[in-house]
Amino acid sequence: MFSGKDGSCTKIPYAKKVPEFATTKVWPSCEVNNMILVWYHCDSTSPAWQVSEQEEASSPNWAFRAGTEHFVSVHIEEIPENAADAAHLSFLHSPSVMSGNDLRFTDNHLWAFFRHTWEAEWQPEPEPNGHCSVMILTHHVLLFGKPITSLDLHVSARQVGPGLVIMALSHAFLGKGLIIQTVTPLEPLLQHVVHQIYYPRNIPSFLAKLVLWAEGVQFERDMMIWNNKRFLSKPLLVKEDAAILRHRRWFSQFYSQNSWKPKAQKGQLDWVHELCRVGVNGDSYFGEPRRFLGQRRDGCEFGSDNTLESEATAC
Repeated sequence: MFSGKDGSCTKIPYAKKVPEFATTKVWPSCEVNNMILVWYHCDSTSPAWQVSEQEEASSPNWAFRAGTEHFVSVHIEEIPENAADAAHLSFLHSPSVMSGNDLRFTDNHLWAFFRHTWEAEWQPEPEPNGHCSVMILTHHVLLFGKPITSLDLHVSARQVGPGLVIMALSHAFLGKGLIIQTVTPLEPLLQHVVHQIYYPRNIPSFLAKLVLWAEGVQFERDMMIWNNKRFLSKPLLVKEDAAILRHRRWFSQFYSQNSWKPKAQKGQLDWVHELCRVGVNGDSYFGEPRRFLGQRRDGCEFGSDNTLESEATAC
């Protein structure tokens, strides 16, 4: 047994005496929003911020309804960067969720009458919350080309550090909900992503599960890109990609000089390859974890000054 205060060994069941040198590392941690969060910093500095408790996650009037679990073969920065990449919404996420997650078949003519449109804006927060950013998203449903405003979904997604997102949902019929997303790096190019949804107890749980199912379909469309994508520290961007550059500058605060760096390969502009090779398999779940194993890609290429480990990651 070890002490959580200083890491010293307090008991060895079969030993009469515990050696003084028997110790282990103590990680700063806390329990919040029904999760245990561990602070990691490559320079071993103390936590620079705290994660706030969400009323929905602790209120007796709300309940955890479902969750999803994915493993994504991608650089950790790619996942939060989606918030600033508004242009991709019209290409990946406009086809109906009923057409599935495989981008080869999402433009199915059978579901052409049902499409999605999106309005999104990303901004970093000012100090003292400079480690946070917010994406405001409005989702519209189009039936036969006509918007059904009564089905609009409003989302406020707050990124806290590099690995935690709190998404507040508001819908005329589906009510209000909360999705908590965590991104935990398991390896340099392997991220463990978990989504948990909370809903008021007076709303049938199947509605919350329906929302999370739709979110999961859209997330898995992004996975097809991420699992086959090269991360470049200096990508080719156009004027319309200005938010991506601002996001890169904001995210740079989570690196330090001691962050792990991969070997560089220069002279590469290709950032997407073998798009049609799908690396997703698994079963949906409501109440039990589901696992989508992204196809591992070895030998990926990086920019000449690319860093890979976040300076501080909430797990």
